[in-house]
Amino acid sequence: MLTPEGISKIAVNALEDIKGDNITVIDTQELSPLFSKMIVCTGSSNRQVKSLANNVVEEFKKNGVGIVGVEGEAGGEWVLVDSGDVVVHIMLPQVRSYYDLESLWNGQRPE
Repeated sequence: MLTPEGISKIAVNALEDIKGDNITVIDTQELSPLFSKMIVCTGSSNRQVKSLANNVVEEFKKNGVGIVGVEGEAGGEWVLVDSGDVVVHIMLPQVRSYYDLESLWNGQRPE
């Protein structure tokens, strides 16, 4: 069974493959019993956001990571990929700036 760290690594690699920007991994183990890691990534367009999410899903499937759900694919402004232990948020720059998940979860906001 993969650890949250291993799942995070798979997700980050999948995001980097499609040129995701400002990839941030936040350890949420002490903050929430629902998941251990949150990954936030920026995509430059709706199409790229969807492609990033699709690549994460494909890599999770290849590596035997279960997927609880995927939401937001229709709009492509913010797509969430939930694997249980690791939640991946892929957003357009303006959406990421508005919701500022890094600050909400005590992470470091990228420069």
